[in-house]
Amino acid sequence: MADHLHVVAPADPEPAPLLRQLLGDTLRSARRRQERTLKDVAERAGVSMTYLSEIERGQKEASSEVVGAVTRALGGNLVDLLTEMTTRAIPAPAPATHPGGDKVAMRAVA
Repeated sequence: MADHLHVVAPADPEPAPLLRQLLGDTLRSARRRQERTLKDVAERAGVSMTYLSEIERGQKEASSEVVGAVTRALGGNLVDLLTEMTTRAIPAPAPATHPGGDKVAMRAVA
């Protein structure tokens, strides 16, 4: 009798957000941290308030020019924006568990 290796695929994780959703969430979060209004940021970026709102809600694909203008209006640059988007896109690692089911605190070892 031949041995068969059965590979069980892990359950599909939640699908990754669309780029426009990740961008919108990141821009909205930055604006809210600064306690600024849609109107203020839209005016400084040279876009309509409605369009900026649609971008923040992930309903519109913004051009690179608009992304740059909004990012600058928020006092940032493209590297800052992409870094924050990357941080948001990478899921936090699950805590390690002890064979008994208890969570194990991880710490750096010198």
